[in-house]
Amino acid sequence: MPLMTTKPMFDLAYDGGFAIGAFNVNNMELAQSIVDACVKESSPCILQISKGARKYANIRYLKAIIDAAVAENPTVPIAVHCDHGDTIDLIQTCINDGYTSVMIDGSHHPYEENVRLSAEAVKLAHANGVVVEAELGMLGGIEEDVVGMDAHEYEKNVEKFLTDPVEAADFAKRTGIDSLAVAIGTSHGAFKFKHEAKLAFDRIEQIMKTCPGLPLVMHGSSSVPQEFIDLVNKYGGAMPNAKGVPEDQIAMAVQKYGVCKVNIDTDLRLAMTAKIREVFATKPAEFDPRNYLGPAREAITGWCSGSCTC
Repeated sequence: MPLMTTKPMFDLAYDGGFAIGAFNVNNMELAQSIVDACVKESSPCILQISKGARKYANIRYLKAIIDAAVAENPTVPIAVHCDHGDTIDLIQTCINDGYTSVMIDGSHHPYEENVRLSAEAVKLAHANGVVVEAELGMLGGIEEDVVGMDAHEYEKNVEKFLTDPVEAADFAKRTGIDSLAVAIGTSHGAFKFKHEAKLAFDRIEQIMKTCPGLPLVMHGSSSVPQEFIDLVNKYGGAMPNAKGVPEDQIAMAVQKYGVCKVNIDTDLRLAMTAKIREVFATKPAEFDPRNYLGPAREAITGWCSGSCTC
């Protein structure tokens, strides 16, 4: 099965009350573990490549790894998505590189500039058979080049940063986007919240009413599994207050509301880091990368197996 867009995935997800997991890829082990998990779960797969990943790994290497995964697993529907593209030039480059889906993130711009930028991205992408995700509202936290609000400041003033349902309808109509990333109280990174997370389900419900049928996307949605935090801290790490989005709240957003895509990055990093730290601490003579990247890959596959679809 060749690479595909996310549209048929989202059509099934929207009607079926589930979401597709979208996982960030930076190297071979991440790509292998994500796809292996999706094979085990017979799940569609969205592989996300950020601007930071392009810089770190070189898109030629990443794309070759993904092409190998497609060839090795012909029954698994796979889409390649640009995560947080911030310029039209980057969107064009991603299209040229064979992406099937792109995100244009103009959420940090004034509303009218976000509309103009997103509409331009849609015009360019659709002409090449590529679908477009855009973002409206603002998240907290930091993810690579994406800098949101300070977590404490965000929690104190979260209402003012949430996606406006009326604006969302206007935005979708004027841009022609295929999916919308919404701000509903989630946050980027491992230290998402100072207190217990509470997503704005009423806001999602309002957006569903003003934008019927529009697939919604949750960014900043890693659950930050305690088992990996404990391993990181046990073996020399310093993440005492890491806190993610509770899995039951993610499930509710997906099953009851129109969320069709859930972005996961932090959890993958935590799983990899935790297992590598464990090997280094318990086997200090180990120097073969296969013997610490292998366990890291297995840990990611095991965790992703429960998160391919939500």
